[in-house]
Amino acid sequence: VQLQASGGGLVQAGGSLRLSCVVSGDTLNMYNMAWFRRAPGKEREFVAVKRFNGQSYYGDSVKGRFTISRDNAKNTLYLQMNEVKPEDTSVYYCAAGTKTTISAYVSSSDRYEFWGQGTLVTVSS
Repeated sequence: VQLQASGGGLVQAGGSLRLSCVVSGDTLNMYNMAWFRRAPGKEREFVAVKRFNGQSYYGDSVKGRFTISRDNAKNTLYLQMNEVKPEDTSVYYCAAGTKTTISAYVSSSDRYEFWGQGTLVTVSS
């Protein structure tokens, strides 16, 4: 499975950005699909997950501002980022993990076997 993330860039605080992750080599909805991020000097942080069955979960820091979605026909995962803040500045990674992982563990990065290359989002104040 290969993941190709894109859509990052420079955005002003309060603005919006949409990230995309194209999946190849398998069908997207056979996996739990997630977004993680890593800011300079910080640990990798869970952002959001779309489970194979359609359930969505979000990290506390993005809840109410970000929306994860998928287009099965395009085999693509999205992250709509609204009301962005300077603290959202990070490299964002999409990841695919086995659908057998239950919801209690979907925020753990070690539950994901496949990773994209990352796309940089910079939020200016």
